[in-house]
Amino acid sequence: MEEKRYTTKHKVIIEKREKLFITGILEVMRFDEDEIVTETDLGMLLIKGENLHVNALNLEKGELEIDGKINGMNYAEEKIQTKNILEKIFK
Repeated sequence: MEEKRYTTKHKVIIEKREKLFITGILEVMRFDEDEIVTETDLGMLLIKGENLHVNALNLEKGELEIDGKINGMNYAEEKIQTKNILEKIFK
């Protein structure tokens, strides 16, 4: 049986589409300036935007802070497939 590392109330706070603070983070799967894929205690969360930067990540507390232009967020029940570096290079 898989045990979650951190359990808290999942919370998302967005300030002026420029700052994003999330609690309930279990893992950051991948990130770049346009997309961040995280696993939360409520499922996978995909964050899309421009010039995204991870300012703070504390997996012990389950907290993530992001700056940049937030264009959208989407939850998924199943793991989101991430492209490996070779797929990005040869697309």
